[in-house]
Amino acid sequence: MNNMVNHFFKDRVTQLGLFLLLILIITASVSNFVNSANIQNLDNRLLSAGESNHLLGTDHFGRDILLRIIVGAGVSIKVGLLASTISLLLGILLGLMAGYFGKWVDTLIMRFTDIMMAFPVLLFLIAISATFKPGINTAMIAIGVVSWPPMARLMRSQVLMLKSREFIASAEALGFSHIRILFFHILPNCLAPIIVTFTLGFSGAIMAEASLSFLGLGVQPPTPSWGSMINEGKDFLRIAPGISVYPGLAIAITVLAFNLVGEGLRDALDVKLEK
Repeated sequence: MNNMVNHFFKDRVTQLGLFLLLILIITASVSNFVNSANIQNLDNRLLSAGESNHLLGTDHFGRDILLRIIVGAGVSIKVGLLASTISLLLGILLGLMAGYFGKWVDTLIMRFTDIMMAFPVLLFLIAISATFKPGINTAMIAIGVVSWPPMARLMRSQVLMLKSREFIASAEALGFSHIRILFFHILPNCLAPIIVTFTLGFSGAIMAEASLSFLGLGVQPPTPSWGSMINEGKDFLRIAPGISVYPGLAIAITVLAFNLVGEGLRDALDVKLEK
C-alpha cells in the first residue's frame, strides 16, 4: 500500500494532474458565489484580454469571459460527477449480474451492451436530449445512461476471474446469498479498476456535456457552459477569438487533468509496479 501511495504522489506527471485538478475544484467551488456572469454591457462588447479590467475580455454581449468560464467549471463538474455516477452504478450492476449468473443472463446483458456500443455515443445523446426537454438534468441522465457499457464489460471480466477463486467457493458452500457474495466478496476486490475507469470516464462525461451544449441540447442559456460559449463565439473567431478559445482551453485542461490522474491511479494500483 505504501509503495502504491508513494508512486502515485511522487510521479511528476500525476502531480501535474493533481495540481490542475485542484485548481479546477477550487474554481468550481468559487462559481457558486459568482452572480455577475450574465450581466450584459453592450458598451464593453468584444473587448480584448486585459481591457477595462476584464482579464480575458468580453463576449458579444459584453459579458466577462473569465466569470463565465468560472461558472461553466461548476456546471461541468456537476454534470461530470452525476453522469459518471449514473454510468458507474449501471455498469457495475449489469456487469456483476452478467459475470456471476452467466448463461442467458450473461447473453442478454452482453448482447444489449454490444448494441449500445455499436452506435455512436453522440447520436444517442442527441436523440435522448432532443426527445426530452434540453437542460442540465437531461444532459446528466443522458450521458450516464449512454456511457455505461465499458464499465459493464470491465466488471464482467473481473467477475469471471474472481468467481472461480477459493474464497467465492467457500462463501457459496457456507450458503451465503448471491447479493452478499456479489456486493461483499466480489465487488470489494474490483475497486481498483473501478476507480481508474470512473476517473477516466469523468473527462469523457465533461466532453459529452460540452458537445451537447455546443449543439444547443445541453445546458440552456443564460447558464454559462463551456460548450455553449464555444458555439456563441464561433461567429467572432476573426475579431474576438478568445470567446471560443478560452473555454476550449478550459475543456482541454480539465480533460488533461482527469486523464493524468487516472493514468497515475492505474499505474499506482498495478501490482506489477511493486517489484
